[in-house]
Amino acid sequence: MYQKVSTDMNFVEREKEVEKFWEDNQIFQKSMEEREGSPMYTFYDGPPTANGKPHIGHVLTRVIKDMIPRYRTMKGYEVPRKAGWDTHGLPVELEVEKLLGLDGKDQIEKYGLEPFINKCKESVWKYKGMWEDFSSTVGFWADMEKPYVTYDNNFIESEWWALKTIWDKGLLYKGFKIVPYCPRCGTPLSAQEVAQGYKDVKERSAVVRFKVKDEDAYILAWTTTPWTLPSNLALCVNPKEDYVKVKAADGYTYYMAEALLDTVLGRLAEEGQAAYEVLERYKGKDLEYKEYEPLYQCAADAAEKQRKKAFFVTCDEYVTLTDGTGVVHIAPAFGEDDANVGRNYDLPFVQLVTEKGEMADSTPFAGLFVKKADPEVLKDLDAKGLLFDAPKFEHSYPHCWRCDTPLIYYARESWFIKMTAVKDDLIANNNTINWIPESIGKGRFGDWLENVQDWGISRNRYWGTPLNIWQCECGHMHSIGSIEELKSMSDNCPDDIELHRPYIDDVTIKCPKCGKEMHRVPEVIDCWFDSGSMPFAQHHYPFENKEIFEKQFPAQFISEAVDQTRGWFYSLLAISTLLFNKAPYQNVIVLGHVQDENGQKMSKSKGNAVDPFDALQQYGADAIRWYFYVNSAPWLPNRFHGKAVMEGQRKFMGTLWNTYAFFVLYANIDEFDASKYTLEYDKLSVMDKWLLSKLNTLIKTVDDNLANYKIPESARALQDFVDDMSNWYVRRSRERFWAKGMEQDKINAYMTLYTALVTVSKVAAPMIPFMTEQIYQNLVRSVDQTAPESIHLCDYPVVNEDYIDTELEANMENVLKLVVMGRACRNTSNIKNRQPIGQMFVKAEFTLPEFYQEIVADELNVKNVKFTDDVRDFTSYSFKPQLKTVGPKYGKMLGGIKKALDAIDGNAAMDELNASGSLNLDVDGQEITLFKEDLLIDTAQIEGYVSENDNGITVVLDTNLTEELLEEGFVREIISKIQTMRKEAGFEVMDKIRVTYTGSEKAESIFAKYAESISSEVLAEEVTKAEPAGYVKEWKINGEQVTMGVWKEGM
Repeated sequence: MYQKVSTDMNFVEREKEVEKFWEDNQIFQKSMEEREGSPMYTFYDGPPTANGKPHIGHVLTRVIKDMIPRYRTMKGYEVPRKAGWDTHGLPVELEVEKLLGLDGKDQIEKYGLEPFINKCKESVWKYKGMWEDFSSTVGFWADMEKPYVTYDNNFIESEWWALKTIWDKGLLYKGFKIVPYCPRCGTPLSAQEVAQGYKDVKERSAVVRFKVKDEDAYILAWTTTPWTLPSNLALCVNPKEDYVKVKAADGYTYYMAEALLDTVLGRLAEEGQAAYEVLERYKGKDLEYKEYEPLYQCAADAAEKQRKKAFFVTCDEYVTLTDGTGVVHIAPAFGEDDANVGRNYDLPFVQLVTEKGEMADSTPFAGLFVKKADPEVLKDLDAKGLLFDAPKFEHSYPHCWRCDTPLIYYARESWFIKMTAVKDDLIANNNTINWIPESIGKGRFGDWLENVQDWGISRNRYWGTPLNIWQCECGHMHSIGSIEELKSMSDNCPDDIELHRPYIDDVTIKCPKCGKEMHRVPEVIDCWFDSGSMPFAQHHYPFENKEIFEKQFPAQFISEAVDQTRGWFYSLLAISTLLFNKAPYQNVIVLGHVQDENGQKMSKSKGNAVDPFDALQQYGADAIRWYFYVNSAPWLPNRFHGKAVMEGQRKFMGTLWNTYAFFVLYANIDEFDASKYTLEYDKLSVMDKWLLSKLNTLIKTVDDNLANYKIPESARALQDFVDDMSNWYVRRSRERFWAKGMEQDKINAYMTLYTALVTVSKVAAPMIPFMTEQIYQNLVRSVDQTAPESIHLCDYPVVNEDYIDTELEANMENVLKLVVMGRACRNTSNIKNRQPIGQMFVKAEFTLPEFYQEIVADELNVKNVKFTDDVRDFTSYSFKPQLKTVGPKYGKMLGGIKKALDAIDGNAAMDELNASGSLNLDVDGQEITLFKEDLLIDTAQIEGYVSENDNGITVVLDTNLTEELLEEGFVREIISKIQTMRKEAGFEVMDKIRVTYTGSEKAESIFAKYAESISSEVLAEEVTKAEPAGYVKEWKINGEQVTMGVWKEGM
């Protein structure tokens, strides 16, 4: 029969058993093999880097990325799930630098490029075993035996094909541009990388006096980067804005924007005096070419060598009047806007900062890192009398996403992909994607595409996919698209060439233009190009597996955290648009970040980070999975804390497990084997049909929701069903399982509950794969070895529309509403549920057939339920204004409204409200209308009755108790106490017992009068008045002293 089920909540050990079962029996592999040749549903797994440990956020991404493919597999699809590893890039290099005690590019090159690259190759697998264990523990199924690896030659060759295709389209070019640059790593970064590293910082800006040439006046200009001032070549104003020349209270004459006079000069005013006097007014255009004296001689010397004009006022509409002085300083080497102005006015190019981010030797601040030079520049200008002000300001500043160094915007030669040329295609392709939530795709991601920039693809580093461009001294450049092409054009390419530095750097090709030797350019490419190429590069497309790629492109589903909006989500779309002009994924779930219980970002430094392995060991994978599914919409931040995980486990998993344990307990007692019976719908009771109707409604709801990627909605539907099954169906049907023999009604109860348990386990299997496997193995495989070997090899349940009875569900829903309200009435009157009540009155827009009324009566222990249109003899209503809605509408009349509501006839007002949906009041001679949403309605109690009102339903309990009702209540208390003693004594459910008692005169008379019904309820052979024996306990029941003894028959 079925294996006995422990009701403890120790799911962690059970999950380990299931994990072993899957591994021993190769269940994942079988789930893939069995669906081969079925319709394709492709999932792409964004590759993690195995040189970093998994964190709690990876649990969220893993469980979302696992659940949808499990569901689709059960739905009959072939779902390829190839794992991948992201192995190139700065993160790996920095880890190796740290390991080897190196600092920066000079030391790497001194150490040796080949040994450094070999260390990088080793480093990427540092935590591979940990990632695999983590994935297995969390239940993440993917093909980890044959993953794609971005450093693999085949993968890189596919990238080379892609880059050559882009080159042939004229979209890959070398340009001298301002790029976001990390001086510590010595390489430019892409816009999407920059977007990941912003930090709020407090710094000092500078308002500087620039001396006008041949005039006793100064131009006031503002900058947020004082370190760029030694490279200053021009000033810039907005040609269309108003500017002034003023005599300021500090004695200086200034040029600046009129709109900002008070903001900048206002503080100069002494009491009773003006801060400035306007001498002349200009449009910005009028100031164009006005000359000033160079701020620093080093810039003047550099400009003179280039024989180009500098140190004059320029015009550009990018200058705004939102802050500063309306005049900005221009250093064309350190900003895109500055560079544009430089090009427009043919300014010299002066870059007095080294590639290490240090001030050049020709400056007064030689060797200082730029950010450390800021205060020194300010001090220097102040000493010269050229610093007007240095206000502090807070702003968001980009830092290197890996080494945390402040970035600088720096002019240098780099390689770019011309994304601006395909902007319209990017936007059109994005519009074909189903973004969940839509607001990310149309908003954050859509805005990114609207402002797309050319992709800075090259990195001046070592460990990465080499840029496949060879150049000749004659100026010709050639892009190599395959190893075969490389070998055909080279005389020194080894047969087993590894496509990495330094090996590829040694390979030369013959220039097709002049016949000379061509050398590869030194750069490697952005590692985001690696991960964005995985749809085709994982298959070594187009060199092989063309058919497989075409079948698996585009993906039906991907999912990652929100920070991938400008990372992997973008690189996938960018590359796919460039190569195929097609979106590479059809549906994407964007995931919010996992926070601590206070909504704070988790970090080791704050001490609030949760170790995923500790969490999995403490709560189990299913509990954490369930929490992430049910807690909130996936794209919202998730507050992760143990109490919430445990509460979710108790509420859903605990309830399901206990219901399963209940079934197994009684099925084993009765030796009930579900495989020997069939569910005969026509013979079922209303309760059975109700559960089957709810079950099939659940299948339909969850199937539809998961098909549309609605995860919390699916989880909550499952939770509600399990609650109904346990706390309504099982509780209402217990006595059917306790009945003697095996009558048809008992078979129906078993088969209905069995069907519900097995089916709901299949519905929930993609979400809580471990627990559902255990239930399936015990309920199905233990009695039917021909059934699929695992629940994850089963088909997803199919709805049986014939079983859905909406009228039955609606009636039972109304029953539940009345029961909840009836229980509230009992609580108000402080009458226990074991005490019978004579009468219950219901006023509602619905009535219930007699069968359902009997359920209400039985559940609430009420003798009679009566539906009526008039409950005014038993209750009334009180009304208060809903301040949220009435306050804004009627304001000062609120006091009068309260008085008017206090004075009305509650029953008459309720009738009017139910009839018309509104209530008319005379308030101080003015008629006003209040609607249901404007009112807080409560029931006013009348002595001898307790009432509750909710959404137009009124329930009244008659609390007048007769002697007969009180006696019956006493008997129920006795039965309850004996059942408690049975449990405490350790008796089995079906053990027959004997009961002896002594007590007060009243208690003994009730025992004697109702001995037979007490015996029947507690499985007692006899209930007799005698000195209590066996397990003895004293009780006080309704104020009467009682002592009882229970012992097992045959002891």
